[in-house]
Amino acid sequence: MAQFFKFVFASMVGTFITLVLAAILFVAIIIGVVNSASKEKNVQVHENSILALNFDYEIPERTPADPFSDYNYNEMQSKNTVGLDDILVGIKNAKEDDKIKGIYINTTSVGAGFATVEEIRNALIDFKKSKKFIVAYSEYYTQKGYYLASVADKVYLNPVGEIEFKGFGSQIMFLKGALEKLEIEAQVIKVGTYKSAVEPFILDKMSDANRLQTNSFLGSMYSHFLSKIGQSRNITPDSLRGIANRLLIQRAEDALKFNLADGLKYKDEVIDELKNRSNIAEDDDLNVISLRKYKSAETSKTDLPSDRIAVVYASGDIIGGEGNDNTIGSERISRAIREVREDKKVKAIVLRVNSPGGSALASDVIWREVELARKAKPVVVSMGDYAASGGYYISCAASKILAQPNTITGSIGVFGIIPNAQKFFNNKLGVTFDGVKTGEYADMGSISRPLTESERAILQAQVNNTYNIFTKKVANGRKKGQQSIDSIGQGRVWSGIEALRIGLVDKLGGINDAVAEAAKLAKLTSYRTVSYPSQKSIFESFFGNVTDDIQTSLLKKELGDEYKIYQKIKQVSQLKGIQARMPFELSIN
Repeated sequence: MAQFFKFVFASMVGTFITLVLAAILFVAIIIGVVNSASKEKNVQVHENSILALNFDYEIPERTPADPFSDYNYNEMQSKNTVGLDDILVGIKNAKEDDKIKGIYINTTSVGAGFATVEEIRNALIDFKKSKKFIVAYSEYYTQKGYYLASVADKVYLNPVGEIEFKGFGSQIMFLKGALEKLEIEAQVIKVGTYKSAVEPFILDKMSDANRLQTNSFLGSMYSHFLSKIGQSRNITPDSLRGIANRLLIQRAEDALKFNLADGLKYKDEVIDELKNRSNIAEDDDLNVISLRKYKSAETSKTDLPSDRIAVVYASGDIIGGEGNDNTIGSERISRAIREVREDKKVKAIVLRVNSPGGSALASDVIWREVELARKAKPVVVSMGDYAASGGYYISCAASKILAQPNTITGSIGVFGIIPNAQKFFNNKLGVTFDGVKTGEYADMGSISRPLTESERAILQAQVNNTYNIFTKKVANGRKKGQQSIDSIGQGRVWSGIEALRIGLVDKLGGINDAVAEAAKLAKLTSYRTVSYPSQKSIFESFFGNVTDDIQTSLLKKELGDEYKIYQKIKQVSQLKGIQARMPFELSIN
């Protein structure tokens, strides 16, 4: 009995300590958020200031309204996340702000896809029209980091630093061997020669069709990458290609030799140059302001026009239900589109799509609202890093579609996966199943047994029908024949440049270009933009997401690179219904 009470007491103490620690964590975060918010309320920009840019974080489409989503639970500090929306506004404001003398870019990498990097890079090119300076410095530049920094008037590198310049590569993780060891069969039903989302589960290497499409869009993106760097650095693309192919940039001196850098300097030397450029005395401190603080600085208020262009953000996987700021919930996004369609003050709509796709049914629900909105007022789609498969499905009804040259789009195809884990349960776990049913197909889709031939035929017919609906809607939206869409569909992925050539998009450009196009279609000369859907409040987000955020942070720290494998398996286990999803998780190195 004494031993029993000993364990009970230990359990009570453990529970009490856990609750106390949780309370301390909660109070600490609240205090940090309040202090951070109070500091940012009265931000002032001093004369001769420099706007400092650093993008070594994952850049969302919109700055999180919830400060808890901006919190690093591993390091117990703010990540200072600024979304693409505020990055673009901040750079534009700095261009027109007399107190800002220039921009200092100090970034190693950019936590976003190449289309997002393109948006920021173009904003910096526009900033240079003000004749203000841009100086870039880093100890190490990744290819994305260098692509952004290459627009600077001066690109500096640490004397023992490095610029990564080796060409693009993309790897796909294949799980067939792992599934075989577990005796799990991935039963695949798909339409599309190039619809390779299922390949990681049934193959151990890329199919010829997948290799062809990947070479095509990756080559298109790489050519654009070399062309733009070449323009900024006055180097021919062929010369840059040769530098990368022979890996000639191995030391800091090599970067200087081949004109990828303007100088090799330590940070204190760069600071001295920035002081000189911004008319700061050698003994005084630089007036440096971060982008996050700058966006909170006081600006002169002007009367806002009554006419509005609504920007509806659709970012993440497409799912049924509400979703959140990181997923496209069919209910939430449909409601937002419907709201702006019925708002008489809103004269045009920009749908910002950054999605690899997801549920075909949820995509169709959103497509319907886009179709209705287009009949009421102009709808322009602005494609981000991805607008593929379901991401293209929800875009195709728009009045106009704009993409960046390095946007990943297309992937017009559908698939379904039903795991057969019978042998896994029987042989690995010793688990068997038995039951009764009132009809032949009552247990269709069960993972405890393989599909029958008739069940597979039924599912294939459903997938074929979904593909037929998909291609028909794309054909109607793009004013092309369905057979023509099928020929460029089949699940094939295209870059934005390729998509323009084959008619899947109308123009190349970013979100600001899409807003300008919407204004033109609506014949507006004076307007303001408003963002939808509304972001969650602090407490909604905290109580809804903080546990998941902590769990994710801990898993990433514990699993390291293997977290991607865990994430992939978890994602597949959560797939429901027919999928209109990109062929694979694309990571360009």
